[in-house]
Amino acid sequence: MSAATPSSRALLDRLRQGWRSSPLPGFFAWWGGELGTLLPPRWRAALADGAGWHLLQQVDGDWRLRRVGQAEPLARWSDELDPVAQQAALAVAWQGTDPEDRRLALLLPAHAVLRRVLQLPVAARGKLHQVAGYEMDRQTPFGAAQVYYAVRELARPVVAGRCAVELLVVRRDMLDPLLARLRTLGITVDAVDLAHDAGRLGVDLLPPDQASHRTRPRRRLNLMLAAACVLLLLLAMGGWLHNRESALAQMQAQVEAMRGEAQQVAGLRKQLQDDAGAAGFLAQRKARRATVLGVLLDLTKRLPSSAWLERFSLDDNGQIGFQGQSPQAAKLLDLLKGSPLIDNANFQGSIQSDPSTGKERFYMVAQLHKPAPERAAPQPAAAGSTP
Repeated sequence: MSAATPSSRALLDRLRQGWRSSPLPGFFAWWGGELGTLLPPRWRAALADGAGWHLLQQVDGDWRLRRVGQAEPLARWSDELDPVAQQAALAVAWQGTDPEDRRLALLLPAHAVLRRVLQLPVAARGKLHQVAGYEMDRQTPFGAAQVYYAVRELARPVVAGRCAVELLVVRRDMLDPLLARLRTLGITVDAVDLAHDAGRLGVDLLPPDQASHRTRPRRRLNLMLAAACVLLLLLAMGGWLHNRESALAQMQAQVEAMRGEAQQVAGLRKQLQDDAGAAGFLAQRKARRATVLGVLLDLTKRLPSSAWLERFSLDDNGQIGFQGQSPQAAKLLDLLKGSPLIDNANFQGSIQSDPSTGKERFYMVAQLHKPAPERAAPQPAAAGSTP
């Protein structure tokens, strides 16, 4: 059990460090703030995390208690008073504060804490506390078993591949008597820190085995509300999905009905086409005329594989124009001779060399081949006529 406890604590430290270094805390803080503005003030006050930190500091034999961010103390009493009197002085300062929201940090004097700035590899970010324990003998005159220490990462420029951290060390023989004194007074602290401006530095030198364990009914209520929100979200998503499925089924029924109508229209169109037949002159002429795809297919077969077309046009008068590139554009005229679809192919403009491809750019015009007009069938000679 004793061997499993440090490993589980190291795992929790790595998970906590990874969570703090990710963008998720900032996102959830922003999201929670935006959702909180939508609630009534009374609900917001009931659901908010009202944990308020108070700072306890010993100055010239007197205890001083103040709120984070405030310079003036809420209470001041002598350490020579009996425990009952000191607890009474503390209770007066706690008035108006929910016991669940009370957080107390013991501030140590600056001279009692040794602070060192280290540069560690970036790979050590997930286990700063463990690495600092290995470096304790080198960076301080104490061993890891003689001190309590904390590590925090600093936001300052360093060389690539390394990160700046600060190691804060306090001797056990100095902190243990102070914590024992507070326990005899019935005062439980939640963290041991250093003063920073009107607040605290943000580290915790309190030994893990002396950390206070508080029951937080409000957190349980918040978790229940969060679970209810997730359940409502799932129900809303299920309702939305059901509505979409119903709408899809209705649309499928409409499509089936429209499909029947479309089949009727297709039958009427086919009947109209059958009635029209092939009697239209324009339809016959169009059937005899070469299509654009046919012309392109003929050009593809006749042009070499080293040539390509960039532009092609065919107007209603049968005028063909195409532009492209070929290693030897002048030879294209010979290749187009004898085409059953293209007549009178000629270059328009001069042939120019393209420096980017090393080929010759050309533009040619031609005329779509016109089939010979059909001869009228000979009329039978009239009876009694002479040749």
